[in-house]
Amino acid sequence: MKTRAVRLYGENDVRLEEFELRPITSGELLIKIVSDSVCMSTHKTILQGAKHLRVPENVAEHPIIIGHEFCAEVVEVGDKWKGKFSVGDKVAMPPVLAYLGGAETVGYSFEHIGGVSTYSIVYEHILDNDFLIKLKGDSYFNGSLIEPASCVIRGYKESFHLDENHNHIMGIKEGGKVAILAGCGPMGMVAIDIALHGKVKPSMVVVTDLDKSRLERAASIFSPEKAAQDGIKLVFTSTSDKDELMEISGGKGFDDVFVYAPVPAVVELGDAILGFDGSLNFFAGPLDKSFSANFNFYNVHYAQHHVSGTSGSTPEDMKDIVELIGENRLDPSVMITHIGGIDAAIDTTVNLPKIPGGKKLIYTHIELPLTALADFEKLGATDERFKALDKLIKENNGLWCAEAEKYLLENF
Repeated sequence: MKTRAVRLYGENDVRLEEFELRPITSGELLIKIVSDSVCMSTHKTILQGAKHLRVPENVAEHPIIIGHEFCAEVVEVGDKWKGKFSVGDKVAMPPVLAYLGGAETVGYSFEHIGGVSTYSIVYEHILDNDFLIKLKGDSYFNGSLIEPASCVIRGYKESFHLDENHNHIMGIKEGGKVAILAGCGPMGMVAIDIALHGKVKPSMVVVTDLDKSRLERAASIFSPEKAAQDGIKLVFTSTSDKDELMEISGGKGFDDVFVYAPVPAVVELGDAILGFDGSLNFFAGPLDKSFSANFNFYNVHYAQHHVSGTSGSTPEDMKDIVELIGENRLDPSVMITHIGGIDAAIDTTVNLPKIPGGKKLIYTHIELPLTALADFEKLGATDERFKALDKLIKENNGLWCAEAEKYLLENF
């Protein structure tokens, strides 16, 4: 069977190609990728090529398929898995295959599976280790967003505090104060959602961002009034002043601080606003291997300040996100600001830092230039399809939704 995919050959060398996909073995599955959301990590991978930790040294001779935030449909089942998987099953997976003991990762390391493809092969070892997750629901985009959302919840789980005997208590502090710095990008939006609707309830959530339009969009989606009804004080602010943030906290600082931009000043601000026994999670992955920032180690010793960093997620994290979505407590669509077809994947990924907005979602079986949801109304003046899409998302508070996705797949 032929597949169409974006493959990485080396530094700044990615190509959209059609090639023959080998037949599956009795221990494998063939899946039809429907959607893949573009990750900043993939942009960094393209810049580095074989120098990237997760990319094979022989990638020029054995190109890998990029993309790891995908949702797919099973189209062929090897004999070994008949009874567990069926044609038509909706599936997603965590890309970091920790059981291999190294850096091998879907979207970075493999020739036959990746999110920016029309069809991929799920290897037997992935299935043996239960890394393919079956999903319910009426949309594919939510499946594509489970992986990035699970990375966010992993950060929440990695935060920690100490009890009176200095034993670690993992997770954010119940009833505590949370600060999400540079928090109105796509991953920050999920962080806000989890803070407000996750399993551990803080008393205060403060979100900062220097980008006024992103801040306003976040405030329009997450209502401080609604949060107050749930017993959470929600504050959006553009300040980067330590004293102002300390005042908002009530003068004692924050229990849990999340840093969503790889900027030394943001890291140092997060350190400065930690309260006693405060935990700082450095979520944003830097490209610079020598990235560093000042950190107050006096407070590490005397004020019990903690620091952690997370990259990727686990199957358990993905299952937690699936549960939160299933309970209607979490809506990953808040991340999405653009959609496009497979023909837009390369340009979007290569230029990702220059494109404003949140998550860019690629539908691999259509061709469509990358298009902002905010532009649907204007495009609808000359294209009835965009007029229909604009109506559907406006009925959903301006957010991408299952009805819009269904219309897109049927009409583009």
